[in-house]
Amino acid sequence: MKLLKKIVWCLLLFSCSSVELIDYWKNPEIISYSANKILIVGMTPNIEARQKFEKQLKTEYNSRGIEAIMSYQFLNSSFTSEKKTEEELKALEDKLIAEGFDTILLTKVIGIEDKIAFKEGYDSFDNTHKKFKEDYLKYQDAFYNPDYYLEYTVYNTETSLYCICPGENRELIWKGYIDITDPESINETVNDYVRLVIVVLEEQQLINPISLKMEEFIDEKAIQ
Repeated sequence: MKLLKKIVWCLLLFSCSSVELIDYWKNPEIISYSANKILIVGMTPNIEARQKFEKQLKTEYNSRGIEAIMSYQFLNSSFTSEKKTEEELKALEDKLIAEGFDTILLTKVIGIEDKIAFKEGYDSFDNTHKKFKEDYLKYQDAFYNPDYYLEYTVYNTETSLYCICPGENRELIWKGYIDITDPESINETVNDYVRLVIVVLEEQQLINPISLKMEEFIDEKAIQ
């Protein structure tokens, strides 16, 4: 976990990203995994974001010789916007297996938090307050000045990788919890999110790495 945190920290350092890996879980019985045909599902009512997200992940998997299908082209348009029964989802899994799929990657928003924080650099007082008056003077504006606060929104998301391999248990392989803070650009947010997911999956031996030259090609295609 420490090594992964260092890798992700370096990734975010150079991208100025608002996307952050909070935690993850990997099936301890699976050391490495390689999909043959994967369905990519982004559960969001934002059609543009869903299409860009699924398309970019498709490009990542295709570049590694893995067949990847986007859900918005494979499933009915109402699939992610309407509730499904257990029987309907079981039928979908059976259909996917019949058509050669062995993996599903599912990403969804699981929570939204409105945050309030003190604005950095608001005052010029030293951080160490040895006297009551210093401490009080530092924070008194919290009651009188509306510019003292910074309000922002955090989207809590979850990306899961599932095996639906024929003849084997349909089980969770990996799950990552990722926070997105105040996204301003769909392109930038999708690029950072997908890059983060791929870096983590590579480190966990759940997807093969590719050459630097191919990575540059993928980045260029992703922003088009």
